[in-house]
Amino acid sequence: MHLNTGRWTVHELDHIIRAAARIAGPGERVAFISEQFLGNAYQENTLIGDQQKDEEFVIDMSGLDCFTFLDYVEAMRLSGSFADFQKSLKQVRYKNGIVLFGTRNHFFTDWAEFRSAFVRDATKETGQGRVRELQKTLNRKDDGTFFLNGIEPVDRTIAYVPREEIDGTMLQRLKTGDYAGIYSDMPGLDVSHVGIIIRAGASLFLRHASSSSDLRKVVDQDLAQYVKGKPGLIILRPI
Repeated sequence: MHLNTGRWTVHELDHIIRAAARIAGPGERVAFISEQFLGNAYQENTLIGDQQKDEEFVIDMSGLDCFTFLDYVEAMRLSGSFADFQKSLKQVRYKNGIVLFGTRNHFFTDWAEFRSAFVRDATKETGQGRVRELQKTLNRKDDGTFFLNGIEPVDRTIAYVPREEIDGTMLQRLKTGDYAGIYSDMPGLDVSHVGIIIRAGASLFLRHASSSSDLRKVVDQDLAQYVKGKPGLIILRPI
């Protein structure tokens, strides 16, 4: 295992996880845990493994990309201690907890597909009649090549709320702790980015690990502003 707990000690992370476990609501628990990561540095490619290189089980909190941020938050949500978290992370990141590049959940919608006891697709619920559905072959580009070599393409029906249908009424149905995917209109991809919905009074934020050159850290940004010009939203809800 590759372990780097970043700015925390194992004891401090254990304390955060135990405090979170006392919060009853899944969304509120996600909000509490994710808040601890605000300001954490952005870093891509922290996971180890590909078609050529053996997969390693990585916990690296010194830097997060948008998806590893969600990985750690979701695994902590399901845990009562740091020891639990290590086991939960394997279940969150990999199908059946088997640590292999081929069993890694590479796509956002994999969570709803393979972890439906813990996360459900709430896109239709929040979109209420404004949702668009289409068939996609994940991992296959327009020219037939793959985004990820060594991963078999998979046909999946993707539901998303198109940008033009995202208004105040639709946004009111979002809940704190929802996992939000920015829908990608590129062939072979379900989303281009992911984050967490946070409500604070009348404000609605996307909490995410931003790769923007002026940020490169975990931040809260106004959701309505953030989705302007984006194709749409996919919403997964923790159970």
